[in-house]
Amino acid sequence: MTERSPKQKIELNILKINKMRYLNITFPDVNNGLGCRVSLWVSGCTHHCKYCHNKNSWNFENGKIFDEYAELKLFNYVSLDYIKGITLTGGDPLDSYEDIIKLLHNFREKFGNKKDIWLYTGYYMSDIKEKFSKILELVDYIVDGPFEMDKKDTTLPFRGSSNQNIYKKVENNNFECITNI
Repeated sequence: MTERSPKQKIELNILKINKMRYLNITFPDVNNGLGCRVSLWVSGCTHHCKYCHNKNSWNFENGKIFDEYAELKLFNYVSLDYIKGITLTGGDPLDSYEDIIKLLHNFREKFGNKKDIWLYTGYYMSDIKEKFSKILELVDYIVDGPFEMDKKDTTLPFRGSSNQNIYKKVENNNFECITNI
């Protein structure tokens, strides 16, 4: 690997601070939430689950910069009548928290509550409430917790291990854990 110049290092740090990257936008997606969806695969994850199914998503520098053109593409897909909503996955979207908040504000401005938002994260709900509370105003479903191989359960809908939970927003930004989905 070639050594980066000081200018390149600064530019890279600016990108990390101001622009998240993404690996892919999958459309249509029926595997990552209820209904036919559009999924945004965000680059960067600090959890590094041992048996992660998507290790290439760990690196914050992988993929493309999520710019206004990527947002337009994403929103154009979501605008289709048969699309139920958007799913944020990755990587861990909460490891790009500020950019995700901006994206979701734009999403809600455009779609209101006509389309739903699913969030997959390796953080547990207790951490989300403590460290990422703004996200609770914007999302409708949260699948929390890291993947744990010793708790792997392929019979669970929309998650890989039994330590992971699905939370649904009920009212006033409160969420309840749901088992039947």
